[in-house]
Amino acid sequence: MSEPLKVFITGASSGIGRALAAEYARRGAILGLVARRADALADFRQSHPDCSISIYPADVRDAAALAHAAQQFVAAHGQPDVVIANAGVSRGVVTGEGDLGAFRDVMDTNYFGMVATFEPFAAAMRDARRGTLVGIASVAGVRGLPGSGAYSASKAAALAYLESLRVEMRPAGVKVVTIAPGYIRTPMTARNPYPMPFLMDVERFAAKSADAIAQGRAFAVFPWPMRIAAALLRVLPRWLYDRAFENAPRKPRAAGQ
Repeated sequence: MSEPLKVFITGASSGIGRALAAEYARRGAILGLVARRADALADFRQSHPDCSISIYPADVRDAAALAHAAQQFVAAHGQPDVVIANAGVSRGVVTGEGDLGAFRDVMDTNYFGMVATFEPFAAAMRDARRGTLVGIASVAGVRGLPGSGAYSASKAAALAYLESLRVEMRPAGVKVVTIAPGYIRTPMTARNPYPMPFLMDVERFAAKSADAIAQGRAFAVFPWPMRIAAALLRVLPRWLYDRAFENAPRKPRAAGQ
């Protein structure tokens, strides 16, 4: 009988991260869950009494706290088989309106937080010539969306970083999987005041993502129609993209930004 999969997930207290944790719990994995909300992590563990779940309240912007969580997980369970950098935030921003702090917060969480998540595990995976690093990116990183300059930029950085890392890790036998969600039904998208085509339930997204990770797919987009939309957006001429999106609806700026 094979040993259970060991999976380490950031941003596991809600949304995509919590759904991924639930999916891997259903598959019998040993879980290490990181999030800022200790109460939500504790609630998740309590709701899955038959699973081996270690929780680590931490902010991915704190690299030292992430490294400590990684050390604790490895000491308790050994090296993880799968590390999922999922923690992410979205803010509506406007350049020239005092939103520099929001830009930094989004980039620190969505991009630098991803790098910090992989940092404690990458060398050991390379030495062992096994393991999978997974980054949750976004279709929003394909082109810059008006009003979402911080989010689009952070996800574009994540996409480029994951591609670089995939090529770097390939000779060592370590897989790097990029998951690029379209619109997924989560608390984050619930605040969007505009239509969201092909909106997908988060549980279905988590199941399909876990399958893609198990297959070691280099790049996966869910829901699948967004794969076509992303490909078309990528090749759309700038003049046409600008004209089409200049009046597109925008995420509202958060109060106090």
